[in-house]
Amino acid sequence: MDNQYFVLELAHSNSGRVKRIQVSYKALAYILGACLLLSAIVFGACSSYLRMFWKVSNYNQLRADFDHLRGRYQKLQQVSRQHTQQMASLETLASEVSVAYGISPPASPDLAPMDDDNVTAWNTQESIEEYNFLKAASFSRIFHNYAHQWQSHSQPNLWPVVGLLRSSFGRRSDPFSGEGAFHTGIDIAVPSGTPVHVTADGVVESAGWRGGYGKLVIVDHGNGLETCYAHLSQLLVVPGEEVRRNEIIALTGTTGHTTGPHIHYEVRVAGTAVNPYRYLRTSAPKTEVASTGKTTHNDLGL
Repeated sequence: MDNQYFVLELAHSNSGRVKRIQVSYKALAYILGACLLLSAIVFGACSSYLRMFWKVSNYNQLRADFDHLRGRYQKLQQVSRQHTQQMASLETLASEVSVAYGISPPASPDLAPMDDDNVTAWNTQESIEEYNFLKAASFSRIFHNYAHQWQSHSQPNLWPVVGLLRSSFGRRSDPFSGEGAFHTGIDIAVPSGTPVHVTADGVVESAGWRGGYGKLVIVDHGNGLETCYAHLSQLLVVPGEEVRRNEIIALTGTTGHTTGPHIHYEVRVAGTAVNPYRYLRTSAPKTEVASTGKTTHNDLGL
């Protein structure tokens, strides 16, 4: 039996000749198979390209994450170097105070000889222990004698910022729970980033994060008198640093337990918070020149 086939006729437009092309079923099957094979190859190539594109996108994302982590690591390295420098400064301060006031840290127990690999770690630990001893010892007594050598403004009678007095000292309703609470200072509402002025001469006792206070600076003014500045956005002083009245020590913010940008200001006597009004009511705006010879900002008053 003859194979069945298709006939394709092609006619010339000028001569009118007709050309017949016979295509068998077998050849047609080969052509369809070739088309299917070509389609499969094209589909596979497109799939491979899409997979490669997805892998490249993931690689770029991983590269961006890696660059971000590397940047954070470099920042942490910088912070670590700053802490190391601060520790060296504290070690020097501890030694100077020990020599000046005849304070000796507790005697250390006898230790076995250390090899060279442990010398650096031991020196760092020894410096930390010496600093902690001096800080926990009679620092207030030392400062009582030390303050009179250079302090000219020992009473915190300056407003730390100029702003709206939002909450006063004493009993009030807690802004979060609504229950009664005792407010240990005053809250002054100001925009974030407002410079905070220290209210008297003193030495920075601590500068860092403190729970609900957020970023906090505590300044020791001698005779058991301290001032506290809370909810700060940036700290501009370090522990052990001497500060003069009206000097900028930080910038206001919203860190810690707060409902908006403001500064929480406290005055403490022998560790107990007292009403700051007994000091602030005597302050009045005036121009002042610091002992360093540089003109400072106007004294702040409300």
